[in-house]
Amino acid sequence: MYRIDILTLFDETVGDMMNESILGRAQERDLICIEAHQIRDYTLNKQKQVDNYPYGGGRGAVMQADPLFHCWEHAKSLGEGPTRTIYLSPCGKTFTQADAKRLKADYNHLILVCGHYEGIDERFIEECVDEEISLGDFVLTGGELPAMCVADAVARLVPGVLPDPECFEEESHWNGMLEYPQYSRPEEWHGRKVPAILLSGHHANIARWRRKQSILRTRDRRPDLYAKLDLSSKADQKILREIAEEEAQR
Repeated sequence: MYRIDILTLFDETVGDMMNESILGRAQERDLICIEAHQIRDYTLNKQKQVDNYPYGGGRGAVMQADPLFHCWEHAKSLGEGPTRTIYLSPCGKTFTQADAKRLKADYNHLILVCGHYEGIDERFIEECVDEEISLGDFVLTGGELPAMCVADAVARLVPGVLPDPECFEEESHWNGMLEYPQYSRPEEWHGRKVPAILLSGHHANIARWRRKQSILRTRDRRPDLYAKLDLSSKADQKILREIAEEEAQR
């Protein structure tokens, strides 16, 4: 079973979110286990204090190393196999789908540490954290949202959590591209019709159309991703020529 432990000051909120929908059903079937741990339960003072003023002065407070360490020790004892401890931090590497694949493939157990206030004592990071991960170049009030995003992105790759690998292999970022547009019933909505090719029943043509739309969407919306794509196959070259001809005619 793939296990994810989340160290947080808001264990009930995180736990409730991680037990809903697809992830909740996967936990009921013992495919994954996601557990949130209240860091305050591991402090030795009566006030359940987990933070204090920063050395050197400055505004705010810093989460102390000792409660985090004891909480981390407990979480670490619950897993089996390779374990990775991740601190969700704006100083970390930006999380990508490639990281989700790596964390699923290389480890059986993740420990996700949620910071708060002005951050956490650097000594805990030095001693216990294997890597720092960020969701992007912005700052949140805590690490809970990023931790839940990482947990969701990794857990859904565990075999059996989704009905079929195709559920994630055709999604945005799996192969470095953005996903093609999706449509559902009815065939016409507010005067907008579903592309006729999707109604044709011709699977090869539909697959080619979807590939073309993914190429276009990636080129137009994420030129940084598009620049890294390998479009050297004969099929992709033919699609690129077709796109160029269509745009020249406009």
